[in-house]
Amino acid sequence: MAKIIAVCKSKEKGTKKKVVAEGTIREDYGLVGDAHADCCTQRQVSLLAVESIAKMRGMGFDVGPGDFAENLTCEGIDLPSLAVGTQLPVGGEVILEITQIGKECHSGCAILRQTGKCIMPKEGVFARVIRGGVVRAEDEIKIHKA
Repeated sequence: MAKIIAVCKSKEKGTKKKVVAEGTIREDYGLVGDAHADCCTQRQVSLLAVESIAKMRGMGFDVGPGDFAENLTCEGIDLPSLAVGTQLPVGGEVILEITQIGKECHSGCAILRQTGKCIMPKEGVFARVIRGGVVRAEDEIKIHKA
């Protein structure tokens, strides 16, 4: 079963995000209180698999959920293999739609400065919010292919 491991947000862009107990995801906006949330963008919520973070830990880096500036750290889902347009119902309310696989890493990225490597460009995904609601760790993620 695919699920949320952590919900993460930050007040400033370009910084690691802090794990929070739960978060409110607003339709066509993103995670309320997060610096990256914005209407009218295709990158309202970012997702990264804990398995990707484990790869970095295996290389000796002390990293965890939120360190790659992802909003939702997930488990049991191969995020980069999802097609753009795939919908992800999360918990009982939220529906996200994949809009982008990977991203170009910017030079001010906190994790890139710390480790010299970042996994978000290849293994992170971005989504827009189709339907909002509350998300928390242990919420199930389903996959509705595009």
